[in-house]
Amino acid sequence: MSPTNTAPETIAAAPTAPFEYDHLENSVEALRKSIANRLVYAVGKDLRSATKRDWMFALFHAVRDRCMDRWRQSLAAAQDADAKRVYYLSMEFLTGRALTNALLAAGIYDAARTACTQLGADFDALIDMESDAGLGNGGLGRLAACFLDSLATLGLPGMGYGIRYDYGMFAQRIQDGRQVEEPDYWLVSGNPGEFMRPEFSYTVRFGGRLAQDGDQVRWADTDDVIATAYDTGIPGHELTSVTTLRLWTARASGGINLDAFNKGDYMRAVEAKNQSENVSRVLYPDDSTEHGKELRLRQEYFFVSASLQDILRRYLKRHGSFENLADKVAIHLNDTHPALAVPELMRLLVDEHHVDWDTAWGLCQKIFSYTNHTLMSEALETWPVDLMGRLLPRHLRIIYDLNAAFLAEVHDRFPGENDLLRRVSLIDERGQRRVRMAYLSVLASHQVNGVSALHSNLMVETIFADFARIWPERFCNKTNGITPRRWLSQANPSLSALIDSRIGTGWRRHLDQLAQLADLAADPEFNNAFRLAKLQNKKRLAERIARETGVVVSPDSLFDVQVKRMHEYKRQLLNVLHVVTRYQQILAHPNANWVPRTVIFGGKAASAYYMAKLVIKLINDVARTVNNDKRIGDKLKVVFIPNYRVSLAEVIMPAADLSEQISTAGTEASGTGNMKFALNGALTIGTWDGANIEIAENVGLDNIFIFGNRTEQVAALRASGYNPRRYYEHNYDLKTAIDRIAEGAFSPEEPGRFHDITRTLLESDYYLLLADYTDYVATQLKVDELYRQPAEWTRKAILNVAGMGTFSSDRTIGEYAEQIWNIQPLFTTD
Repeated sequence: MSPTNTAPETIAAAPTAPFEYDHLENSVEALRKSIANRLVYAVGKDLRSATKRDWMFALFHAVRDRCMDRWRQSLAAAQDADAKRVYYLSMEFLTGRALTNALLAAGIYDAARTACTQLGADFDALIDMESDAGLGNGGLGRLAACFLDSLATLGLPGMGYGIRYDYGMFAQRIQDGRQVEEPDYWLVSGNPGEFMRPEFSYTVRFGGRLAQDGDQVRWADTDDVIATAYDTGIPGHELTSVTTLRLWTARASGGINLDAFNKGDYMRAVEAKNQSENVSRVLYPDDSTEHGKELRLRQEYFFVSASLQDILRRYLKRHGSFENLADKVAIHLNDTHPALAVPELMRLLVDEHHVDWDTAWGLCQKIFSYTNHTLMSEALETWPVDLMGRLLPRHLRIIYDLNAAFLAEVHDRFPGENDLLRRVSLIDERGQRRVRMAYLSVLASHQVNGVSALHSNLMVETIFADFARIWPERFCNKTNGITPRRWLSQANPSLSALIDSRIGTGWRRHLDQLAQLADLAADPEFNNAFRLAKLQNKKRLAERIARETGVVVSPDSLFDVQVKRMHEYKRQLLNVLHVVTRYQQILAHPNANWVPRTVIFGGKAASAYYMAKLVIKLINDVARTVNNDKRIGDKLKVVFIPNYRVSLAEVIMPAADLSEQISTAGTEASGTGNMKFALNGALTIGTWDGANIEIAENVGLDNIFIFGNRTEQVAALRASGYNPRRYYEHNYDLKTAIDRIAEGAFSPEEPGRFHDITRTLLESDYYLLLADYTDYVATQLKVDELYRQPAEWTRKAILNVAGMGTFSSDRTIGEYAEQIWNIQPLFTTD
């Protein structure tokens, strides 16, 4: 499919520009003039009538203007060099707020603050006006956002592709202790950071039928949706370069049914239009229904089809054939959501551009690479053959053809191993036939990576063991990373300023420079200054907690934090069991030397995830009981902060003393929250899982709290017939905690409210909470013991920060660029 027109890539100028662009200075005076100018000429207001929203837009436009030259130069440099580019395909980009990030990247944060003050605008209020972009939910989307930041900072040619959702997954409100989901219409006030690109609009097709025209297959009688591009610039540190995030929004291929409208049938008049545009309406629609499943599949195909068409259009501007496609294009699949890009590229090459099948497939296997994010077989994406055949008949045919050729190859290499053929087939024939999207991704990709050392090892030993036997050279590890620009410089100005005063500012680009802090860990002056910075952050969070929840917490207490997506394998419930145990022990021994502790939870449960939502209710019921028990006082507080998001994480993580990373060993692929907490000076309590292992190796085992069964022990327990009741019956504190929950101590108005939780713990306990409980509680006592020694606790916290150099997303992206994508920087970054 071709775009609606073939206008040149927007923003990039011709190699020789016909005119000079205005140079925008960064002085306070120049910024003040720019903000006032943008208020009048971009927002359409003057100083007398402007609202906070108007001032925020004016400030945003002023900083965006200062990024435009570098954005234009970045695109022009890639075009002029005909550079190979990476295209990062992801259903999520959890970017958070963009304004502060852009101000810091452009080096004008302080000047902009002063300019706003001189204009009579409240700078902090303007910053807080910006909505978090509703483009992601969890770690996968936040990782993608960090990667774009690092692509730009390293000056690498590439861009991100995704969906411009009208609504985020949902805004979470807590009512009577329960999660209530409300629309997250993050675009309600507009998005000053984006540019609409109507010249880049593509037809995306669904349904229809297949017809054979000689050797060619024709996809006919389809229902069409138009994908239109919106571009956002992602600035790198000090504007090394600016990377493009291109998001697609859906619009109907036709207008309203005017005849129906004129007859007064207004619902039917817009029915087809609404169905088309629902594709980009909501992030992760509830897929517990058949309609929800179909919409999710439509979303996945919608954005990869538009993206692939856009990629080929860009390539064909400079090349007359596809001979060099793999030398100029790398496509990365962030998990399996974009896996339909594989049959879509085959369709475009074979059906639309008449490349022969073998040549097209050879190109695919050089172009695609894939990151796996889960080891849990139940989380590996599959789609019913019937659904795919109805919605994407051409793609199902391509998948079947690819599968037939692949299985023939496997049969030739491993004759007689018929069960191997069944195990690696792209089609799972057991029960309802389903397409295995992870297997399709592995088949097409020249490199498949995990996201931590443990995860990558387990990946080839478990879910992809057969494929690793067939192609051992395809599998590798790329441990995740985070951008220090947002997660330390932006989120934690108090600590950042302290670090700058001792080792300079270069750590923002070279995070390994933080290693110099190790020599300061025992220095009394630095130790005290570090502790003061932490206290300032805790006071800021305490004020936020009081404002949003009404709970008053002491900044002097130990802030014990678990914020992440609500899921059984992440074991928020194990944390709750410890809270209940601690509560019971304080009641039994009120005069003991208790370390005051504030236990902070945050995270969203998927709207159809019953058990996760029940755990949220339990947390809030426990919090209600504990916080209102005058016998407890400040010895223990429990808080659930609603609507966890990036901007909230930027307040929580710098304030944390203890980072809860307690997933069942072997289930957390990596984690990036663990890195953000440690970078901000929190000590980790965690299992030997995901990147916890590499954090321990880098900060030192003496500076992290590791507990629980390891991956091989988890497997052995399950294989031997794990019996959770045995742990329950032989541990008084555990039995008491479960019994108190079961008998309604925290839900007296409905004693049986948590029956499903306690029954699951005692009858199955798949994630082995009870097996790890004793060690977890004992390790929490070690946490208390250390916290009673402030200087020693702070020394270990400083060593955590000092050991985080390897966890920069710059390091991760550098490895991708060199070892997987084979792309080179366009600009010098040092």
